[in-house]
Formats: sequence, structure tokens, C-alpha cells
Amino acid sequence: MRKGKVLLVGAGPGDASLITVKGLIAIREAQVIVHDRLVNLDLIAQASPNCQIINVGKKPNNHPVPQENINQILIDHALMGKNVVRLKGGDPYVFGRGGEEAESLALCGIPFEIIPGISSAIGGLACAGIPVTHRDYASSFHVVTGHMCQGNEPQNWQLLAQLEGTLIVLMGMTRQEEICQLLIEAGKSPDTPAAAVMYASQQKQQIAKGTLTTLKDEIQRKNLHAPALLVIGHVVNLSEILSFTSSQIDISQEVLLQAI
Repeated sequence: MRKGKVLLVGAGPGDASLITVKGLIAIREAQVIVHDRLVNLDLIAQASPNCQIINVGKKPNNHPVPQENINQILIDHALMGKNVVRLKGGDPYVFGRGGEEAESLALCGIPFEIIPGISSAIGGLACAGIPVTHRDYASSFHVVTGHMCQGNEPQNWQLLAQLEGTLIVLMGMTRQEEICQLLIEAGKSPDTPAAAVMYASQQKQQIAKGTLTTLKDEIQRKNLHAPALLVIGHVVNLSEILSFTSSQIDISQEVLLQAI
């Protein structure tokens, strides 16, 4: 029996219409879809009626399907000759463990392809009116994870505090207060603008803005919770000027069907 192929597809920051055309085609042609918790269900609805849907979503401190099991699911279905889509929020290679999954496929001789997605670290913040770079405020941006794999060294907050660009923290909402305090202790001004964005790019998007010292209170006042993006830097102040109302596009519309 021939081997199938695994497509690691980035689903984008949340709004289903922000998927790439190639990603949408892959979903519609998939025989098996293995998806994460935060993937927009409108994308799953684009699958064919005969497609097998497997939810391997993880929650903080709750991984019902361990990563090694996810890797094996992809391998097993590909060995059955099926075309598999591994649908991941944002971009597969931006803190999505896509590299680990691709590595396991390569070691088993399974054909695979990466279909990049719009990372929430860039696209999600853009939808909140926050550009990660701006000539007047930030000539660089830095994306880090809020938690590390067990056994790995923690983030060098001392170094990160010295950087002048925009600092973006993914998967850091549960440690938001600690992260802000670590940056202050490392020399970052307590008055540095900071924000948290929940449900980035979606109609239910919410944003809390403050400084390194006040963000915690703003998050509590607006009742924001994980998962959310943390962004630190002066570009946060542009959010009111650059905010916009997204025209949510129904990806099942005939116009999109004609487009691809």
C-alpha cells in the first residue's frame, strides 16, 4: 500500500477567513484532519463529509493526548495511505511543535509538506491595532514563549528587558504578572506600555492595555484569561489610532468557492 501524505497546515490567528487558499484546499481534500483546540470550527466544517476528524487539543497543564501520541496518529494514518491534514493554530513552526511533528514524519519516511499560516504574534496583534514594528517606535520585534519545556533553561528576561523592540509573549497569560515583574526587575521601565489580546482577530476579540505595572489590574477589570497574547512596547499606544472593525467573511460564501 502506498504511503499517504501529511500536510501541516497553519490555521491562522483565529478568524477562519484568514486561512491561506492552499490551507483551505488541503482541508477540503483531506481524508483525516488532526486538529488543535484553538482551531476555528468553521474551518473543520469545510472538510468533506467522509473526512475523519480527530481532536487532539491541549489545555494548560492538561494534555489528554501527549505529543508522542499525536506524532504516532499522523504516522499511522499516513501508513494507511491516507492524506492527513494536521491543522494547527497560527503557523505550524511558531511555537506550535510543528517542527517536532515534521521531524517524526521525516524519520519514518512519511511524505509531508508545510503550509504556513498567519502567526497570531503578527496577524493577531495587527487585528488589535498593534503593529509589531513602526519606524518611530520599534525597528525589531521578538517573539518568545511564556513557558518552557521541562528541563530547558528559562527565558533570559535580563536580556529581553534590554531590547528596544516589541516583545511578544505567546502562551504567557497565566504568568503575566510574573513576566512583567521579571522585566521590571531586569531594568525595563515600569511605565512601558503593555497589552493583552484575547480571541485575537475574532469578533469576540478583547484587549486590555496598561503598563508593566498596571496591566494586571486591567486584565482583571476586563476579565481576560488565557489563551491571549501579551505584547510589550510603545507600539501598544497605537492601538486606538490603528484599530479597525474587521469584515468577517463567511468562508463558505460562493465568492470564495469561485476564488479557488
